[in-house]
Amino acid sequence: MSRIWRIWKTTTFRQSGFFVLLFVLFSVTILGYIAYQTSILIQRQQVSAINREIGQLNRTYQRAGTPGLVQGVQRFADRPGPGIYYVADPTGQVLAGNVKEIPTFVLQNPGVHSFRYEVEENWHDEDDNERPDRGLALVKSFQLPSGFYLVVGRDIVERRGFSAIIFEAFGWGVFWIIILSVLLGTILARNIMRRLDLISAASKKIMSGDLSERLPITKRNDEYDRVSENLNEMLERIENLMAGLKEVTDNVAHDLKTPLTRLRNKVERALNRNDDPEQMRQALQATIEESDQLIRTFNALLLIARVEAGAPDGSFELVAVDEIIEDIVDLYQPVAEDSGIELSTNLTNVPKVKGSRELIGQAIVNLVENAIKYAKAAEGVPKIEIGLEQQPNQIRICVSDNGEGIPEKDRERVLERFVRLEESRSEAGSGLGLSLVSAVARLHKGKLEILDNEPGTKVLITLPKES
Repeated sequence: MSRIWRIWKTTTFRQSGFFVLLFVLFSVTILGYIAYQTSILIQRQQVSAINREIGQLNRTYQRAGTPGLVQGVQRFADRPGPGIYYVADPTGQVLAGNVKEIPTFVLQNPGVHSFRYEVEENWHDEDDNERPDRGLALVKSFQLPSGFYLVVGRDIVERRGFSAIIFEAFGWGVFWIIILSVLLGTILARNIMRRLDLISAASKKIMSGDLSERLPITKRNDEYDRVSENLNEMLERIENLMAGLKEVTDNVAHDLKTPLTRLRNKVERALNRNDDPEQMRQALQATIEESDQLIRTFNALLLIARVEAGAPDGSFELVAVDEIIEDIVDLYQPVAEDSGIELSTNLTNVPKVKGSRELIGQAIVNLVENAIKYAKAAEGVPKIEIGLEQQPNQIRICVSDNGEGIPEKDRERVLERFVRLEESRSEAGSGLGLSLVSAVARLHKGKLEILDNEPGTKVLITLPKES
C-alpha cells in the first residue's frame, strides 16, 4: 500500500492524470459537437426530403385534385423507409397513409410538429429491419382548400438512435482511455521510481562515506543517464580531491617532520653553546634558511590548493605566452650561465590564450628551475630549450633538457605532491613543482606530458586556444 501511495504522489502519475483529464474533456467536447452537428445535418436532410415530397404532392393535387392526391400519398406510403404519410377527409376519416391516427392538435394546427405514434403492423424499413411498436415523428401538417388534411413527415427514432450509438461508443472509448492511461501512468511512475530508488541507494552509500560508489547508468542514454554521468564526474572529482587532501596531509606529516626536527635540534645546540656567539649566529642563520624553505613549501601548497579550487569567473584574460617565456628567459639567463648551462628558445608566433598570466608563468618557471637543477648531470654541455608551437586547436609549451631524465615508470608519480626522485635530498626543493604545473594545466583545460628527450627530459604543456 505504501508503494502505491508513493506512485500516486509522483509527479509523473499526477501529470499523466492531468493530461488524461484534459484529453477526456477535449474528446467529450469534440465528439459532442460532432454528434450534435450530425443530428442537425440529418434533421435538415429529413426536412428537405419532407419539403420535396410536399412539393410533389402539391403539384399532383393541382393537376388531379383530391383523388390524385390520395393516390400519390398511398404510393409514397407503400414505399419502405422512414417516411410518414397521412391524408384524411374533413371529418378525420383516414383515406390513405401508413399511420393509424394523427393527434388532433397536429390536424387542427397546421405547421411543424413532433409526436409519438403507433406503427403499422408488419412494417419494415429499407434494410428489412422491424420497427418498434411506437415511433417518434417529425411532420408538417396542412389543411387543403377542400377541407382535407395532409400530413407528411419522417420517423426520427433512427436519427436519435444514431446519436445514442455515437455517445455509447464514445463512453466506452473514454472508459478504456482512462483505464489504459492509469495503467500506463502507473507503469511509467514505477519505472521512474525504480530508477530514483537506485540513485537514492547509491547516494546513501556515498553519504555514508563510500566515495568510490557511483550512480547507476543504463544503456538507454536517456536524461537520467546523462544526469548520472555528470554527477559521477563530479563524484570522481570530489574523490580525487579528498584523496589528494589525505595524501597532502600524510605527506605534510612525513616530509615536514624532518625539517622541523632538524630546525629544533639546531636551535637546541645553539642554546647549549651560548658561550660561542659565532656558532649561535650560524645556528640562527641555518634556522632562517630552514624556515624560509618551510614557508616556500606552504606557499606552494596554498598555490596548488588555489589552482585546484578553480579560477573565479572573469579572472582569466587573453595573455601572450611568448611574452611570458621571453620574460622568464631574461630572468633565468644569468642563473643558467653561472651554472654553465645553455638556455635557448624556439618560439613561433601563436595566438593569445585565455588564462592567468601569473599561473602560466609560475608553471613555466617551475619547469625551468627543475631543468636547471637536473641538467647539470648532462654529459658534455648542459642545454635547456624552451619551445612554443601552434597546433590546429591548441598551443604547446615545451621545456626540454639533456640531463639524466626521468624513468618512464616514475613519470606519473613525479606529478604527485612531495615526490622527489632524488633519494639523497641534497638539492633544495619540496617535491611540489610538477604538482603545481599539472594543476595549472588542468585549470586551463590543458594537459601535462613528460616525455623522453633522448637524452634528458621533455615536458609538454598543451593549452587550448580558447581555454
